[in-house]
Amino acid sequence: MMTDSDKPCPEADPYLWVFRRIPAMVLVFDAEGRVQDASDSWLARMIYARDEVVGRRPEDFATAESARRVQEEYAPLLRRTGRLEAVPIELQTRQGEVVDCVTSAVVEHTVVEGGGYLRTVAVYTESSVQAHIERHYRDLYRATPAMLYTVDAEGRIVLCSDRWLSKMGYRREEVLGRYISEFMSSSSQEALSGGRLQRIISTGELDNEPREMISRDGQSMEVLISAHAERDAQGRVTRMLVAMKDVTERNRAERALREAFEENARLREQLERERDYLREEVNVSMNFSQIVGESPALRKMLARIEAVAETSANVLLLGESGVGKELVARAIHAQSPRAAQPLVKVNCAAVPRELFESEFFGHVKGAFTGATKDRIGRFQLADGGTLFLDEVGEIPPELQSKLLRVLQEKEFEPVGSDRTRTVDVRVVAATNRDLEEMVEAGTFRDDLYYRLTVFPIEVPPLRERGDDVVQLAAHFLERACKDFGYPPIALAKGQADALRAYDWPGNVRELQSVIERAVILGKGEVTRLDLALPGVSVLRAQQGALEAGRRSAGESGKAATSVVPESGFLTEEEFRVRERENLLAVLEAADWRVSGAGGAAELLGVPSTTLADRIRRMGLRRPPRDAAPGAMR
Repeated sequence: MMTDSDKPCPEADPYLWVFRRIPAMVLVFDAEGRVQDASDSWLARMIYARDEVVGRRPEDFATAESARRVQEEYAPLLRRTGRLEAVPIELQTRQGEVVDCVTSAVVEHTVVEGGGYLRTVAVYTESSVQAHIERHYRDLYRATPAMLYTVDAEGRIVLCSDRWLSKMGYRREEVLGRYISEFMSSSSQEALSGGRLQRIISTGELDNEPREMISRDGQSMEVLISAHAERDAQGRVTRMLVAMKDVTERNRAERALREAFEENARLREQLERERDYLREEVNVSMNFSQIVGESPALRKMLARIEAVAETSANVLLLGESGVGKELVARAIHAQSPRAAQPLVKVNCAAVPRELFESEFFGHVKGAFTGATKDRIGRFQLADGGTLFLDEVGEIPPELQSKLLRVLQEKEFEPVGSDRTRTVDVRVVAATNRDLEEMVEAGTFRDDLYYRLTVFPIEVPPLRERGDDVVQLAAHFLERACKDFGYPPIALAKGQADALRAYDWPGNVRELQSVIERAVILGKGEVTRLDLALPGVSVLRAQQGALEAGRRSAGESGKAATSVVPESGFLTEEEFRVRERENLLAVLEAADWRVSGAGGAAELLGVPSTTLADRIRRMGLRRPPRDAAPGAMR
């Protein structure tokens, strides 16, 4: 194969005579960048003989500054692109005269018999004024404090400012001739794919187009790009001057500000939810302003509350429906170090299975159909405070493991999120069911049971609290009169005795309902326990005597506050019989329907859960259809 050194321009070449006599300053270089031949015009202007230039490099005939540009800019650009277009260069004649020129060059691959070789043809055009302006322009371009670069019609870098090089971390010879897309991120490269770069170049204009550049050390730089095209006589874009503005810090600040606004909105929404929730909880808690009573059973319970309140141990409240387990939970929270933080209540029986996780752990927007915005769950709402799980025995078995994990690990993920949240929550649970039996039956997890029963507290039923029933009745009577706008009414002795004699299957909740109903039925003048408390018929006689006394006192102009009937009272057993008979009668009247419109609970004016407990306690069952009326088993 022929090499470049084997192929000087031979005399036998028919084009040699034309080349040497062409009226232009032309040099031909081999693949190593050495002069192979020169036109007569070039030799005459530079005052050299042909044999004095063959084998030498082009920078040997240039000024020191131009020689540096040839090595650092023009040669790398020529190697990468195969051409130079109108670049300025200062040549120096044998006598030292500086000749300002503009040169264009092209690399050609020549194929001959037995091989091939590369050579470069460079044409020099003397133009002192043009070259001076071009050189001055390039000096200003490179020294400008702006980030500038120029690309040719194919998107390759032909010029760049010192500021651009400094920001990108490259030397000039490392970038000239390379495609500008090589210095962009993959996303920006993708934005220029599919011919978009060529469309931009053909259009010739860009205005604040966002791009992401990657510096030499791999750092991302967010920039805005504006560009203006230079065109030839035919209107074709020859190159584009591009100005680049670094907006990385500005965008980062904008994102931080936007995130701060979003976080502020989220916190404001959370605070509003907490405010609404706590306002609701305060309204609910006003049903019980304090624990009333002095019975031994109550004092025993209070001692256990005092013992556990200062700790962070989980507490399980056990007791019948209506005994005031929520009030006990509030007392535990109020006496604990968490008192300044929220007490959040969840009625586990009221949470649908499909919303269990969302209710307890929250969800993110789009987690499921209807999740139009983020929602925090009860555990996060109670962070730092106490979570009261009422009716915990109603949690479905398949969902108990999720609750167990939070109790053990103190962490959870909102529905639709992979972000784990950690909480510090003290759990107070309550139930009127026998959890031990549920564990044996397999309907309640034993590990969850042990987590909840760190410190169990039995809340005594009202029938075991002795005279507490009278204190509670007086308390509810005072509050009912105040709430309904009636003057204060006192309990008569006979009424107090009747309240003691009744066993209160609905406990404190039933007592409160009975007192409020008695005040309403008495229209604020008397307490109509005879109408409000089912099965205590003797009170009707007492109430009649009391009203007769009031009328007599009214006729004489005296107060009747101390009139008390002297009638006898039913024994406890008689009370039970009357209550049973009354309950059977109302069940028959309601066709044995307990809840709903026209049900026995509505007729009696008591909660359906209370009535169901009473029916179960008395062992009442609906008689067969063919049984005689009133029959029971």
